[in-house]
Parts: sequence; structure tokens; C-alpha cells
Amino acid sequence: MIIGVPKERKKQERRVAITPAGVTALVSHGHRVLIERGAGLGSAIMDEQYRAAGAEIIGEPEFIWQEAEMILKVKEPLEEEYHLLREGQIIFTYLHLAANRELTERMLEAKCIGIGYETIQLDDGSLPLLAPMSEVAGRLSIQVGARCLEVTQGGRGILLSGVSGVPPAKVVIIGAGIVGANACHVAVGIGAQVSILDVNPTRLGYVRDIMHGHVTTVMSNRANIEEEVLKADLVIGAVLIPGARAPKLITEDMVEKMKPGAAIVDVAVDQGGICETTRPTTHDDPTYIVHDVVHYCVTNMPGAVPRTSTYALTNSTLSYALEIADRGLEGALARNRALLRGLNVFRGKVTHSGVAEAFSLPLEEMHF
Repeated sequence: MIIGVPKERKKQERRVAITPAGVTALVSHGHRVLIERGAGLGSAIMDEQYRAAGAEIIGEPEFIWQEAEMILKVKEPLEEEYHLLREGQIIFTYLHLAANRELTERMLEAKCIGIGYETIQLDDGSLPLLAPMSEVAGRLSIQVGARCLEVTQGGRGILLSGVSGVPPAKVVIIGAGIVGANACHVAVGIGAQVSILDVNPTRLGYVRDIMHGHVTTVMSNRANIEEEVLKADLVIGAVLIPGARAPKLITEDMVEKMKPGAAIVDVAVDQGGICETTRPTTHDDPTYIVHDVVHYCVTNMPGAVPRTSTYALTNSTLSYALEIADRGLEGALARNRALLRGLNVFRGKVTHSGVAEAFSLPLEEMHF
């Protein structure tokens, strides 16, 4: 199979979809790997390293899209890439289609095949390709949240940890999945006062156990969310429904009642965000202020630490890419149920329930 890796076009996106070790693995299985010149520079991976591993370095991204049977990316195709989508081509990347009607429609029109990293799901319900980036985003959310609370960013001028004689900041984390648990780990480690909410009491018990009781666990419902948010200095939005839009759990009215200079880091922005005042931002201009509350809503948070993120992501994606290349798409989908669950669109049809529900489109159940 011919695998293409174009350079990411999203603003300040410095991750890349493959490492030299990944190239070696694919080439050793008889596949051809085309990588756009400079694609790995943001992650400190040189073209020479890819070439030494067996990749072909290509200067024109259009050639890669034309030649490749499977495109490996980190983020979804952007508007400038829509015209490059073609029938039958596999696009293997983070798609987040349920929050992007335009991209969904263009992929359906092009009759390409979209497999979303974020919707590949194991039998136990876990999301193996979302997990590494969720871990990065969760830990990073406290780092950027601390920055948002600085007065130079419009924040309250609070140090998360506090100091002797001065209490720490109150951090409220909504969602106790991988993002929430990792955010909790860092926030507790810093010394903040932390509350975490979730609808799953088992998950809350797990977080309480791993934090050795140094966190307040709260059942997630409208009343409890409002009570915790209004007391918060920093709120982390960490809710995910695989393949579907995030629920709006924080209303604009709640935001208006928050402490002046408080901050919200909405990690769920890729799926629409959990806050009514959320709108996507970039690393170039990551924050904005609504009702005196600082909002950080960057859609590719792990892109801020690209080298760590690239290696963490490709550690997980390579085995799936290799299976598709070795067995062919239909063979891989027939053998691997997790991969089949990741199929979002297939030759003009919506094949994921979350995407179908988001846009009231017919759902096609696929069997291989």
C-alpha cells in the first residue's frame, strides 16, 4: 500500500502522523511511504531521518494526496485540503466529524473513507488512540489554566498552589475520564484544592483511590455543576462522548455568575465544548474573555508540546495503520472490531451513529 503523510496545515500544529520507526515498520512490510518535506520539523524530526528509514520525501503535497491510498494525519483536513479528497482514499486521523458539518459533507461528497482516531473503541469501551492525547491534554490543561489565572492574561492573579498563609486555588474538573484523571493528578500534585465531577460513581471512586483521598469527588448533575463552578477559580471541561458532540453542561448564565477573573479550559472543544460560551481558538490566540472569565479553547492542545505528543500518539496509531496496510481496508475492518467502530464515513455513507445523530443523517451499518 502507498501511505502518504502530508504536513499539518492547522495553525501552530507541529505534530506529525509518523515517526522514523513507524516508517521502518511500514517499509519492512513492503509498503511505500511518502512524506511531505518538513512534515516532522515541528517535532524535531528531520527529513534525513525519514529518508534513512526508507521514506520518500516529497515537496508537493498534492502529489502525496494523488498517489497515496491511505493518508495518515494528526488533525482533520482543512478547507484548503478539501479539493484533494478523492473517492476510495482512506483518511486516518482525528476527524471529530460530529462537530464539523462542512467537513462531513465534503467527505461524503468526495466518497472517501474516514476513520477517526477518536472513535476507535475496544470491547471494554476504552479509546486507545484518544488515550495518549487525552493524557497530554489533561496534564497540559492545568499548566495552561495556571497561566490563564495570571493577571497579565486577564485572570484573578492567583497561584494554583497558594503559599504559606494563603490558600490554594479551587480547581473544578468536569469529567473523570483520562483527561479528567490526568488533570486531577497534576492539580493535586501542585497543591490546588480539587473537586472532580462525573456521572459514574465507579469512576469517581477510582480517581479518589489513586489520589489517596486528596480530591473531592462529586456526582455530576445540573445543581452540583453549578454549585462547584461558581466556587471555582479554574474549571476544566473534560467530558467526552465518543464520536458525538459534547453536552453543554455549563450555561452562559453560570459563566456570568463565576468569579471575575476565573478561567475555563475546555478540553472538549474538539467536540463542540461543554460550555455555552466556548468557541474554538488557536495557539496563536488561545484565550478570550466572556463575562470577565478567561476562556482557553484551543482545538489541538497537545500541539503545544509536539515532540511528546507525536511520539505518544504514533506509539498507538502505528499498529492500526500497519494492519490496514497489510490486510487491506476491508480485511482489517472484518478482523478488528475496534477499527470498524472507528469508521465514520464510507464511500458517501455515514457509518458512525454519533455523526449521524449530530446532523440528522441516515446511518449505514457496515459489515465486512
